[in-house]
Amino acid sequence: MTELKMPMERRFGWKLKQNSSTHFGIHQKPNGQFCVVLNHSLIQGCTSEMIHWWFLNFPNLRVKLKDIEGYENTSVQGYLLWHPSDHHSVSLHGNLGSGNTAQPGAKIHIRESMQYTKYGWKYPVDNKLKIFYCEPDGWAMGKEIPIFGKAMVLRIHYKDIYQGSRIVGVHYHYEIVIGVGGENPIAKIINKKISSNFSPEFFEAWQLHNAIEVGTFENFLPALYQQRNKLDSLVFSKSMNCTTDAENNLTGYDKALFEERLKGYQNASNAHQYQGYMDSSFLK
Repeated sequence: MTELKMPMERRFGWKLKQNSSTHFGIHQKPNGQFCVVLNHSLIQGCTSEMIHWWFLNFPNLRVKLKDIEGYENTSVQGYLLWHPSDHHSVSLHGNLGSGNTAQPGAKIHIRESMQYTKYGWKYPVDNKLKIFYCEPDGWAMGKEIPIFGKAMVLRIHYKDIYQGSRIVGVHYHYEIVIGVGGENPIAKIINKKISSNFSPEFFEAWQLHNAIEVGTFENFLPALYQQRNKLDSLVFSKSMNCTTDAENNLTGYDKALFEERLKGYQNASNAHQYQGYMDSSFLK
């Protein structure tokens, strides 16, 4: 991973969300599995329909940055708008949907580094993952091992929040399970090997990475979604920044749900079964 050169930072002028905009917790089970829960503040100005469109298309999107310093009139992967400094590249392969969109069974290759401007390549991600779920209410991807089944699942679910008939934001909730199930010695050996690339410090760096990543939806996603019928000519300029949030004093949307889910992982005999990535009914 260290031989890769990270693209130059994009200075969009956005007010980036911080850790305080989330509820975050890690639990490591006796068999070595990592369980992570991250509950975000409402994503304002966006809808679940926009986010679903993003997950279907983002690996293939190209966007011309009109007036971003160092990128003037340069076409980049849409992935580079999703974080101003930590994203390197993404690609989609395998069994794709109509229009080469993401769908279950396809493979996605993600390259990024947590808090790159602070740590460089100390906490890299260079993973080829299988897409398990891509529906209007969520997204899940990960890895499987023959016989043992799921060895990593990154699960996201989201839901529109209404005031009367008006959508005021999206409840966006993230959970990760890393490691295979079971208490036998082989499972523990596998989990020790799998988790060697992860640590509490990695996930603490990931928390801020993800708070920023999800927060930037407010800045760019409505503008790109408005252009969804002309995917071959997407553009973004500073004047298209969509956020109206000038203060980073938000907290996670649902602390009670966060605490419930983290406790659930602590008590679960099977973390992957508890995760239940195809079920979004737990969202309030």
